[in-house]
Amino acid sequence: MTKDVIALTPTMPDVRTLLAGLYAGGPDVRVRTAADGAVVQLCTPDGSTLVSIEAPILIHTPGEPARLLGTATTGPDTPVWWTEARATTAVPEAGALAGSFAGRLATVLGGTTWPPEAATTDVIPLTTDTTTVPANTAPHPAIDVLTDTTAVVLQDRPVIPMTSWLSDALRTAITSDRALHIVTPNTARLTLPTRNALGGHPHRWVVQDPQEGYYDGLSGAVLRWHNGTFTPTHTTPGTTPVAPAFTNTPHTGDRQLILALRTRHPADDQLILGRALETTWRHLTGTPPAGWSTAEPVNLPWSTRQLTDLARRRAPQPTSLIAIGHLDCPALATIRIARTTAGVEEDITLTLGYGEHEPPPLEAIPSLAEALTAADHGLTSMLTSLRHGPRDLTIPPHIATPPNPIALTLGPETVHDIGTHHAQHPPLNLTPVQLGPTSRPALHYPLGDGTNDQTWTTLKRLTQHLRAGT
Repeated sequence: MTKDVIALTPTMPDVRTLLAGLYAGGPDVRVRTAADGAVVQLCTPDGSTLVSIEAPILIHTPGEPARLLGTATTGPDTPVWWTEARATTAVPEAGALAGSFAGRLATVLGGTTWPPEAATTDVIPLTTDTTTVPANTAPHPAIDVLTDTTAVVLQDRPVIPMTSWLSDALRTAITSDRALHIVTPNTARLTLPTRNALGGHPHRWVVQDPQEGYYDGLSGAVLRWHNGTFTPTHTTPGTTPVAPAFTNTPHTGDRQLILALRTRHPADDQLILGRALETTWRHLTGTPPAGWSTAEPVNLPWSTRQLTDLARRRAPQPTSLIAIGHLDCPALATIRIARTTAGVEEDITLTLGYGEHEPPPLEAIPSLAEALTAADHGLTSMLTSLRHGPRDLTIPPHIATPPNPIALTLGPETVHDIGTHHAQHPPLNLTPVQLGPTSRPALHYPLGDGTNDQTWTTLKRLTQHLRAGT
């Protein structure tokens, strides 16, 4: 098991400060590096890992520490350096050692730690007989338990972000043909990137409930540990009970506006990616995204050119990115960029959060569709939908209501491939709005205002009709 401690400092921890932190365990603790030098580990004399420390990250995005660590988090204003340490709980002193490391950084550099109570500057002597502690055979410092079928990560944080630690743990699990199971208390929530990365079976969010044991935080299935993995409990053949805690959903007036966009561009040296997302963001919030990154916390200022350069360097491998909005309007996007035979494709999901008395800007969707199809954004399709969900865009371990479709927009190339006449005449009481030139139009299909569940039936019949034309 592990315990996370984070130091937030206004200046980068230099070598001298890092050494002061690393001496928190006294002369008996050894130091080594891992992950090609990106991780420093404090170890026992016999080589057992006590604390793994990731390289500091400079965060430019305002509000990112509060978003991921809790709204009560106080500390230096951004930009801020985020230094994260993970301590094993197999050795009792390790958690205090991580706290002393982070506390020393915060004390020297005038920062803070999370959780605040973990901070200390004491020397933590190693008194446990580590020869009796089972060796951690996990191939990654974020993996707590490794079996033949499953990599288990235990997290005790208010929000579980898709950090570089967790992303690497998922990659390690997948490449070794294992499932990743993230185990959290029932008070934890996932960020959208973490929820999307899990992607369903065989990966799981395992919630530990004090009264009900374990259940799947995304499906509600009651779970048990069996043969080295968390598996659903069956009451009768083919029947899995749902945990009562999963169905106990607090009802608020919060809503989420979701836009799923797909774009396609010719692969040339002049291509700049991210423009369709930026146009959408500006249209709905009045500002561009605040920042972007490959993992959470989101640390880089928004730049379409920089994210394009990253995707170009990684090609032909796909690139997955995250973009975050400004503090006054919760918004988060996940972006997947892939090189295909048709060109360079962006698969974007932008989610915006609104409180009970903040009406989502549904009236702006038709003009947004026109802006995306009129400009050279390469839009192939956009599905807009509305759902009930937390304004802060986190995922609680409760049942979620599905989104209701609001509109479907098809770009001019998509309409051409389907056939303009066929696309303009669906067998429904539905008349699409023509966008752009008559010779090669885009089409926008209004479906509803997000309050009628029957719009799913309408969308299903519409998509069946459109597919018949291709």
